[in-house]
Amino acid sequence: MSHEGKFKKVGKSGKKMYGHRKLLVCGYPEREQRELLSLLRENGLSDLPVIFVTSGDLQRTLKEVLDSGDRHDEGEVSGMKRAVIMSGFTQKELHALMTAYRRSELPVQLWATLTPVSENWSVADLLDELAAEAEAIKKQRK
Repeated sequence: MSHEGKFKKVGKSGKKMYGHRKLLVCGYPEREQRELLSLLRENGLSDLPVIFVTSGDLQRTLKEVLDSGDRHDEGEVSGMKRAVIMSGFTQKELHALMTAYRRSELPVQLWATLTPVSENWSVADLLDELAAEAEAIKKQRK
């Protein structure tokens, strides 16, 4: 499924991006969920609501999943693609989280920020679009 979304580079200002401040986490086994929560605490983001997305959420829109409570489905098995979707972050917070993540021992994953367009996509569609974009970037670098 192709959505006419455009991927843009994010600046480094203190400007808040679209949405309520939350983090959607896809494709993490329980041990890595704990490691991510620890990474958030260590980087001053312990107050950030985190929603663990499961296969049961694949057909729900991001907007619907974002309505879930903090720590929704924590500890549940998730066999989907690994991704983190950031909502309502400042540009500085986004860069700080991505830098801390790269320094961690956690595996590579897909990254996205919520937009007015993407909030109406299903989780499955967004993950497919992110995977296709990552593959296109990989081919472009070769």
